[in-house]
Formats: sequence, structure tokens, C-alpha cells
Amino acid sequence: MSLLDCFCTSRTQVESLRPEKQSETSTHQNLVDEPTLSLLPPSTRASEVICSTNVSHYELQVEIGRGFDNLTSVHLARHTPTGTLVTVKITNLENCTEERLKALQKAVILSHFFRHPNITTYWTVFTVGSWLWVISPFMAYGSASQLLRTYFPEGMSETLIRNILFGAVRGLNYLHQNGCIHRSIKASHILISGDGLVTLSGLSHLHSLVKHGQKHRAVYDFPQFSTSVQPWLSPELLRQDLHGYNVKSDIYSVGITACELASGQVPFQDMHRTQMLLQKLKGPPYSPLDISIFPQSESRMKNSRSGVDSGIGESVHVSSGTRTVNSDRLQTPPSKTFSPAFLSLVQLCLQQDPEKRPSASSLLSHVFFKQAINSTTSSVTLD
Repeated sequence: MSLLDCFCTSRTQVESLRPEKQSETSTHQNLVDEPTLSLLPPSTRASEVICSTNVSHYELQVEIGRGFDNLTSVHLARHTPTGTLVTVKITNLENCTEERLKALQKAVILSHFFRHPNITTYWTVFTVGSWLWVISPFMAYGSASQLLRTYFPEGMSETLIRNILFGAVRGLNYLHQNGCIHRSIKASHILISGDGLVTLSGLSHLHSLVKHGQKHRAVYDFPQFSTSVQPWLSPELLRQDLHGYNVKSDIYSVGITACELASGQVPFQDMHRTQMLLQKLKGPPYSPLDISIFPQSESRMKNSRSGVDSGIGESVHVSSGTRTVNSDRLQTPPSKTFSPAFLSLVQLCLQQDPEKRPSASSLLSHVFFKQAINSTTSSVTLD
């Protein structure tokens, strides 16, 4: 049984999506207004999906979100030849700016270059007229930020954080070994499948350290990050000075994401960029218990208003979650304590000096991840 099932269904009733209950419609219509989705694990017949570029083979069930400045619609769909549930992202290329087209191109190319279980996979990509269709596995639990909003508004347990972060850092370590900086690590870019596999998405912000066959020590490319991403960015990325930044900026974002998962809130969510930078530069590293860096109570859980990731850009705004809950949201005690191992992990990641932060590889051997390391898989499972 999935560890998430233990946490999310112990006090919650979840109904499955029954195809026989749905009326037949065209592939460009939603079948239901308020769907309740199943938590089935990914099909083992995934290879059959990879080759399918026939649009008639995908029966759109329901739109589960929008993203990419509202240019992309994200759908739960069924691959009719095999019955496999998949995620379909549809983008109108005619409405995309040149910058957006480059981001789409980057994400599509990288999806074919990278092969790792903890990196989001695109099964196939094709165009229908001016529309880009991206087919990827259906991640039944959605993103980690969606889990926070739906089930853990006061933050997750350390057991769940350990398994989610371990999978994400494994994917990050793979990117770093291939000379790439992710630059957008956050809970909404961590996706979880029905069988508990954790994958890292949001590749459109990724930047390579390798230029003309040579790997550079630092990057001086400072894109115009949206304000929604800035709370997770490292001080050196926000400073945009002559020192540049490297893969250690992602490690800082891991620390912020750990705080996000532990508290249910995004640090620095309501701060102006200048105030945020000053706060990140002053004093010793903060912890998930540092109230000063979190939004006030009236803005709680504004974090990641985007719970489902589009897979080809920014996270998408959710129109309907991947699960329907018939009881109150799970609550955790208002007063939380954290283990020394977890606090150590956060403080190491949030060091102001990038050189003092651990690499993704060494972070995987941190004592906090000891139990996850002993597991034979990098998924959210219960032994």
C-alpha cells in the first residue's frame, strides 16, 4: 500500500472514476463537470502509448487544469487502444510568444534527452494543426503542493517529507550530473504517481552549464523569473551580480521546499523581492519554525496556487483536483516539532554561502534520508 494512501484515505472517502458512468462525447469535450478520479497505478503497457501519435487514440475525460499563461490545457485522458490513463497537455502554438515557444522547445528536447525514473517523462509529443499535444503518465496524486492544500494544510509528517524529497533530490542529482541547473525546485514541480513514484518536473527553466563542449563553473544567465517562483530562489540568483550562480542554487531551493512541505506554507510568499533578498542575506539560516518568513494567517495556503504541473512550463491553476474528498481535510497538530536530522538538512541547504551547501549527491546520504536509502525504490511506499 502506498504511504500516501495511509495518510490520505484513513479519514477520507475517495471515489474512482468509472468509465461506464460517463456519457460519450467528442475528444474535445469534458465528460464531467466535477470528476472523482481513480488512484490507479500507471499501466505496465506504457510502451504502447509512446508510439501513439494518432489524436483519435486519446479520449479526453476532463480538464484538470490550465497553465503556461493560460495557453495550455491539461486533461486526464484515456489511451483507447490500451485503456491506459494518461495526462494530455494541449497548447495553442499560434498564441505563444517567441520566448514561450523556446521554453516549449527546450522542455520537449530535454524530455527526450533525459532518462531517469525521478524525472518527468513525455511519452510522445506531436502537433495537430497549430496545437501541440504532449502525452505523459497520469500522476494520480498530482503535485506535492496539491497534497498540501488538500490533505496537509498544516504541513506533512517527516516520514512523508523524507520520501518525497528523496525522490526529488535523486532526480535533481541526475540533472546536476548532466551539467544542468533546474532553477525552479518547488512543491508544485514534484509530482507523485498512483504507485508512489516521485518525479521532478518544470524543466522549462532548466539551464545547462555546458557550452561549446566545455562545462562552466558558474552561470550568468538571469531570466525574468515570475514573482510566483522567487520565494524558492537562492540569494545569489536574486542578487544577479558578477559572481553568478551554479548547481548549489538548486540545493537552496530544496531547503525552501522542505520548509514548504513541513509547514504547509511558502516562506517569503508575501514579501517584496528586495525585502525577500535582504531577509535571505541576513543572519544565520532559518528553520521551518521561523514565523517571520511565513505569510500571515489570512494568506495561509496561498502557496502554489498551482497544484498540477503542466509539464511544459509553469505550474497550472487547478480547476478540479485529482481527488474528491467527502470529509474534512486532514489536520495536523498546530504545534509541531522537528527532528534534529530534519533541521540539519534544512540548515545545510539554506546556507548563504553556496560553497557551504552540500551537493545533491552528498545530500542523498544525509542522515535524514537514511530510511529512504534503505528502501530499494525511490517511491513513496510503506514497507
